[in-house]
Amino acid sequence: MTDPAPPDPAARVLMLDAVRFDGHGLVPCIAQQHDTGEVLMMAWMNRAALAETLATGRVTYWSRSRGALWRKGETSGQVQKLVDLRLDCDGDALLALVAQEGVACHTGRRNCFYRALRDGELVAIAPPERDPEELYHR
Repeated sequence: MTDPAPPDPAARVLMLDAVRFDGHGLVPCIAQQHDTGEVLMMAWMNRAALAETLATGRVTYWSRSRGALWRKGETSGQVQKLVDLRLDCDGDALLALVAQEGVACHTGRRNCFYRALRDGELVAIAPPERDPEELYHR
């Protein structure tokens, strides 16, 4: 798959101005694998993260724990490339269709939604595909 061209500056401003960021300046963003529909993760974007994502095509989030931009894959190598970005009807949630390189979850799993109720217990329903130590301590 060839990387899609980033939208032109005027289109980027249109999207940025259409988003209704919350009182903390954030908007939730669901990342979905573009070709399979698999929901990979949810993270937050602020205006700067969204602007960078639109300008570069590399998905960037806002890390609430670090208080800084988080370029997906900058430490793990598990990059998300933007294929399409969609805004919901209320303007307060984003859906990023991405090409995920490797695993999306910091636990080494393909996606972050790996726990479910089974027989009255919350259990992991998907094993790690990568060792988190390998991802973050190379």
